[in-house]
Amino acid sequence: MYLEVSKLKKSYGEGGSFIEVLKGIDLSVEKGNLCVIQGTSGSGKSTLLNGIGGLDQMDSGSIRVDGKEICGLGQDGLSDYRRKNLGFIFQFYHLVPNLTVKENIQVCEYLSEHPLDLLELLETLGLTEHQNKYPSQLSGGQQQRCAIARALIKNPRLLLCDEPTGALDSETSQDILVLLEKVNKKYGTTILIVTHNNSIKNMVDQVVFIKDGKIQKNYRNEQKVPAAQLEDL
Repeated sequence: MYLEVSKLKKSYGEGGSFIEVLKGIDLSVEKGNLCVIQGTSGSGKSTLLNGIGGLDQMDSGSIRVDGKEICGLGQDGLSDYRRKNLGFIFQFYHLVPNLTVKENIQVCEYLSEHPLDLLELLETLGLTEHQNKYPSQLSGGQQQRCAIARALIKNPRLLLCDEPTGALDSETSQDILVLLEKVNKKYGTTILIVTHNNSIKNMVDQVVFIKDGKIQKNYRNEQKVPAAQLEDL
């Protein structure tokens, strides 16, 4: 199993403000799978994603990625893990405003020992004609494509997406999901998508529902629908 989470717990605050966000999460995801993590606001889904991404320290439990234990690593170890293994895509694009599309992508290209081919990636994501534009000259969907390209250029084994369509209209959301599906098939990238959108679960291999810090459902989707055919996005 590529990703294995076991008995994961995370809390914040103390005394009257103490809140237990993750209450013993157990989860496994196979290599090359598309997985959706769903839940209401405050359910713990983003905290779980941040734990897997090495952005938040967990209180207890285990996170193993490709056989390597993440919990307990120091800052240097976590930085090395993120650089070699991960790509991040967020709801807000976090592009550098005074760099072009191509330059924004190259910022992460230099972090990898085995980056993807930049020109091929630009073509795959439909950014070739926009590569010399600045973020302010792009639509929201084009900015998100740039953010995806920046995450992918490192050739990550694991792509973490936190509400990647949350700031987009339905048509552009579908375009982005089609791209993620294409990336998954072309590069074999394992992809975790945290989302409020109930339709996205229909296009993935595995569906996980979190409620109040616990996994309520975790099942294989035996009737996947292509992203291009999703409705009610």
